[in-house]
Amino acid sequence: MDGFLAALFLAAGLTDMGLNHCGNGGCLAQQDAQSRMSLSFGDVQFQEDSIASEAYVRYELGQTRGPFQPALGLSVTDQGSAWVGFGALWTQELGRHAYVQLHLMPGLYAQGSGPDLGHAIEIRSGAEIGYIASNGVRFGASYDHRSNSELDAVNPGLETIQFRVSVPLK
Repeated sequence: MDGFLAALFLAAGLTDMGLNHCGNGGCLAQQDAQSRMSLSFGDVQFQEDSIASEAYVRYELGQTRGPFQPALGLSVTDQGSAWVGFGALWTQELGRHAYVQLHLMPGLYAQGSGPDLGHAIEIRSGAEIGYIASNGVRFGASYDHRSNSELDAVNPGLETIQFRVSVPLK
């Protein structure tokens, strides 16, 4: 996916910002948003092989800057690899019960017994589509890619396919 999901995040978010968020308060004006705690489980793939299972927890802060919502994430695999990062989400509801979400989150990677990704800095970008229950809980399928964006000559990338549940906190 080498940068495609990151580029999609920027294109969707910046287009939304230009069309809907550049009023009197500025394009990146702070607004209140629903904070959420998310938990996902998924399959980690490296060079097209399934290599591990991953648990991932993410906290979405209760604010946005324009269309972007800050988030913190932490993932751990059964191989002992870990990633922790901070970045932004862009979410678009599709009617009352569906949504699409893109994210871009730079972070730190600890290899453990997992693959060498070339650098301690790994950027996680991804896409999610899902269902919103009437109580606000989201159920989604997510795909993401991690790479160091060529900070190092070694940059093989890593993909994760996940099922996520996001619970509103307010």
